[in-house]
Amino acid sequence: MPKAFPLEFRRDVVAVARKGEAPIAQIAKDFGISEACLHRWLKLADVEDGVRPGTTSSESAELRELRRRNKILEQENEILRRAAAYFAKEISPK
Repeated sequence: MPKAFPLEFRRDVVAVARKGEAPIAQIAKDFGISEACLHRWLKLADVEDGVRPGTTSSESAELRELRRRNKILEQENEILRRAAAYFAKEISPK
């Protein structure tokens, strides 16, 4: 797995690339990253800034949290459904 770069470093590299003072290949080489990596960072930055359609990191985090919460609620609902069925067997009509 490639090493993760700090968020601040990514922001700095994207800012330099957006200035357009040098070719993308040169900027990537100067910062020690691949061109593909820099292109990806630029796309992600465009999504975060609302320039390009897509899911922002905050939306992704919220979606992960909602999916996790939904899974827990489904499990709790299943437990309650089974408990109701169990107690319904015990209390038989006379």
